[in-house]
Amino acid sequence: MIELEGVPELVDPVMIAAFEGWNDAGDAASSAVAHLDAVWKGEVFAALDAEDYYDFQVNRPTVWLDGGVRKITWPTTRLSVVRVGGDKPRDLVLVRGIEPSMRWRSFCNEILGFAHELGVEMVVVLGALLGDTPHTRPVPVSGVTSDPDLARTMDLEETRYEGPTGIVGILQEACTHAGVPAVSLWAAVPHYVSQPPNPKATLALLNRLEDLIDLRIPLGELAEDARAWQLGVDQLAAEDSEVAEYVQTLEEARDTADLPEASGEAIAREFERYLRRRDGGPGPGGQSTAGGHATEADGSYLRDTSSGRTRPPKPPRAEDPKDPKAEGPGEEPPDE
Repeated sequence: MIELEGVPELVDPVMIAAFEGWNDAGDAASSAVAHLDAVWKGEVFAALDAEDYYDFQVNRPTVWLDGGVRKITWPTTRLSVVRVGGDKPRDLVLVRGIEPSMRWRSFCNEILGFAHELGVEMVVVLGALLGDTPHTRPVPVSGVTSDPDLARTMDLEETRYEGPTGIVGILQEACTHAGVPAVSLWAAVPHYVSQPPNPKATLALLNRLEDLIDLRIPLGELAEDARAWQLGVDQLAAEDSEVAEYVQTLEEARDTADLPEASGEAIAREFERYLRRRDGGPGPGGQSTAGGHATEADGSYLRDTSSGRTRPPKPPRAEDPKDPKAEGPGEEPPDE
């Protein structure tokens, strides 16, 4: 039995989870949850027993000094709560850790036990995968679910992926079988620049999460970091003619796929996001989003206006890739 002493009653809680490893190309997903934890000062209330789920020869513990005293940090998964105020208060339960090495079913059951005790209304699992996408275009973010009703009401794709999966796909399916609404959001990271961090992909995930749960997220320096990241990759690509030519090929393929799929609905959605950030009103917790935060109008690298990965994306919706290298959301890609 899970007992949560000291955790206050939550308001319309949503659980947001991300795991380092196969599900996390460019550390985009884990960085998104870390950002939420930092901007809203999350308080850790639980950690799973590392002995139950991790192979310490794969994920080594670390030793560090605290005032001359040696301490050990064990690889694990931690849960924290953030209280989000403002006009539309909503609390978040953040789950951040490393993809477990073993006992995945028990791992998911333990996460679901916390979700049940806290009254979580929906679980959103973030992931990032490697894909054939140019770094110069908006990051494709796919939103998928195994629940046909949820797919219809939240304008998501019902997953059709078949193949190898990671903890993101396993947790989503565990939620579905337990009757807990669950969604996976997947960002596509350019495979030719996969080294972490990738603030552009992190930003795209947070923007999509905003739309999904109707919550304004303070972005801090993330938009500026995304701009600097893209400029840096531009410079590196310009120094290698073969890379520059390859990027141009990806750009042409992406633009050709996007053009006929552009829709008034997608454009209207982007304009609404722009107005939300431009109005300067206080975000959750009373934090203003004016001035310091870039908007969708500041550059294409700030928003994902399309979906899909290996087939022509639909701007307002997500696509299930069929490429085994870029395994589909909902059941995960190679970077799950």
